Amino acid sequence: MSGVSSQRAARSISPLGLVFLAVTSVGWGLNFPIMKNLLSEWPPLSSRGLCGIVGAAALALFAVARKQSLAVPRPMWSRLVLVSLLTIGGWVAFMGLALLWLPASEAAVLAISIPVWVALLAWPILGERLSLLRAISLAVALAGIAVLIGGNEIEASFVKLPGYLCVLAGAICVALGTVLTKHFPLAMPPLSLAAWQIGIGCLPIAIVGLVVEQPQFSALSWIGWASMLYMTLIQFCLCYVCWFAALERLPAATASIGTLLVPVIGVLSAGAMLHEPLGLREITALVVTLGGVTMALRS
Repeated sequence: MSGVSSQRAARSISPLGLVFLAVTSVGWGLNFPIMKNLLSEWPPLSSRGLCGIVGAAALALFAVARKQSLAVPRPMWSRLVLVSLLTIGGWVAFMGLALLWLPASEAAVLAISIPVWVALLAWPILGERLSLLRAISLAVALAGIAVLIGGNEIEASFVKLPGYLCVLAGAICVALGTVLTKHFPLAMPPLSLAAWQIGIGCLPIAIVGLVVEQPQFSALSWIGWASMLYMTLIQFCLCYVCWFAALERLPAATASIGTLLVPVIGVLSAGAMLHEPLGLREITALVVTLGGVTMALRS
């Protein structure tokens, strides 16, 4: 029986699904150094908020082309707004602000902590108790994060503290939004749901950015425009389309573990594109955190 189960599991893993998952992971991973580089020309809230709004509009057009309805049932609006502000708005705002203090590689490593907070929040909200193995694996993941934060000199860690807090706040927002989505399911076609969530989540971020930061389009070089285009078309459009396509073809556990490539790509690309240091501390934190999260996802 175990051999038959293994063969069925193998057949359920679509090669095309793996390709879609790889495109998603690489696209989201490369976004870390691209975001960091863009901050030298444009402020974080304006750039990420505006890219998100344009990306949401493009996703909505794609959903219509796929004949997916954009209609939102009236009773679902409050849940949709809450989840969107947490999952998208919180992540977009806090991660953009975090990169003002942190290298892209460190932000990528800290971003792995999302499954940790999902597991911890699912306990009181969904009643999903932590098994001993999962508790140990989450402790290992948190130890990896501690290596990254505590490995700096005290003065350096203090200077970066606002960045650490922003990334963790963003990760907790995503985790809370994820748990609430499980508690209050949003019954909509996936592309339409993504378009609404990105649009609702990014709209207030863009408004605050335009009012407070007052960005100037003339400040953008061709590299800045290319970065904005990447964040709009690749991060918010192509990657989300590929992500949903991967979910349709792969088991959820496989897709979740596959996304762990995102911080790996983020760390490596930050070293290659921005010449950020990739020393023993960064590698140790990445490996330990990845190992802990992988154990938690498989347990």
